[in-house]
Amino acid sequence: MPRLTLVLYLAAMLAALVGFFLAAPDGLVAVLWQVAVGYLATTAILVGARRNTDDRAAWYCFAVGIFANSTGLFVEAIDAALVHPTGLPSVPSLADAFYLTLYPAFALGLALLIRKREARRDWGALVDATMVVAGLSLPAWIFIIAPSAGDPTLSIPGHLVSIAYPVGDLMLAAMLIRLHLGARRPRPRALWLMSGSLAAFLCADIAWAVLHVLGQSPDDTTRRLIQVTSMLAYTLIGAAALHPSARQIGEQDQPLAAHLKIATICLFTGAALIAPALLIFQVAQGRVTNGLAIAVGCIAMVLLVATRMSQLIRRLEQQATTIREMSHTDELTGLPNRRAWTIELPRAIERARRDSVPLSVAMLDMDHFKLFNDTHGHPAGDRLLTVAGAAWQRRLREVDYLARYGGEEFLVLLPDADGVRAGQVVDRLRNTTPLGQTFSAGIATWDGRETSDELVARADSALYAAKQAGRNRTVLAPSPGADLAGEYPATASDPSR
Repeated sequence: MPRLTLVLYLAAMLAALVGFFLAAPDGLVAVLWQVAVGYLATTAILVGARRNTDDRAAWYCFAVGIFANSTGLFVEAIDAALVHPTGLPSVPSLADAFYLTLYPAFALGLALLIRKREARRDWGALVDATMVVAGLSLPAWIFIIAPSAGDPTLSIPGHLVSIAYPVGDLMLAAMLIRLHLGARRPRPRALWLMSGSLAAFLCADIAWAVLHVLGQSPDDTTRRLIQVTSMLAYTLIGAAALHPSARQIGEQDQPLAAHLKIATICLFTGAALIAPALLIFQVAQGRVTNGLAIAVGCIAMVLLVATRMSQLIRRLEQQATTIREMSHTDELTGLPNRRAWTIELPRAIERARRDSVPLSVAMLDMDHFKLFNDTHGHPAGDRLLTVAGAAWQRRLREVDYLARYGGEEFLVLLPDADGVRAGQVVDRLRNTTPLGQTFSAGIATWDGRETSDELVARADSALYAAKQAGRNRTVLAPSPGADLAGEYPATASDPSR
């Protein structure tokens, strides 16, 4: 049913647009024809807002804008027939108030959609949109705004109203670009229909503005083309509301990776080149009449580009930090991993050398972990490692460093601790091991000369000895050069005794 409603709506509107262009009505018939199209689009927006979206406030704003804009046609016709029957209507007129209502209404609706879609403000997309609009603002100023502002036939309110139209167009262009830059992928078709509507409004407004600046009145065909373009804008925004994908415009999506596509880069490049191109154009004509405006435009673009570059650099730095932390963190337990350990241990050895304090390393290995996995399943084994790591971390000193070495093996770095002190710390860990599980441990104390690899190798040998001796015990490794084939000279802990 929703798709059938959309198809019938589009068929009726297409017939109305084609009929208007071919029949070439004039006078009150032409006005009523356009107003009817605008009111039908308003009705479509209201129906679509209730059926297809949760963002009714935004779409109601669009409905207000279309209703006011199309009503302005009727108000202008009444003004021309009753108030100024013998001449041109004054500027500003009552119709201008209705026409201009479109801009704040649409801007508010777009802002509501953007706010609902994004959990937090995307400053990058805001700068990107500002960059493009800043580039477009310069030709708008030179060719439309400045001539309107300098028109001696207009009063101050007339100047303000004449300027309000191009400024409103630029505002809508900025909001539209902002909506696209943060849109989900693939973009909903309703968003493309909305974009087509705003593009049609911009084209019609630009056409009227150019004709006004040139002081020309359009012929009948040109006038009908512009009027059909405006009615097309009405039609497309109504179709956007009726399309089933309308609700997706305001839905939150996963943030995109920090990268710029080729098309986006080309868009920014084109916007940045507008000011130099205008300067070259005026130099070629032999007279630079807008040097200050062009200079201000160039400065604005440089500042926006610099701002965007600083944002991208900060984001890349944050991503690099996140990647570095992830590469040094064990995914299962959240503890430092083997890569982080190989970085931290040499630092600890250097501090122990500098401060002349003892340093010990303990290697822990869960007893019968394979049997536990086979009995309870691998997910249970993963939970055991995770819970054990968290429990051990809570019992260690702040200066100690616990890392997962691999599989069911863990390493503990114990600064300012000799073998006996390290054994006492390991015993505290044994008492907190969850699910009644046990572990074997080997401890090695740095001799002041050996490398980090040699220190870990001695702890590993002591761990092997603890397992050979029956598990669930801690063995202190002998000093380097001792006879490893014999019995270890010290046992830090043996719960079986």
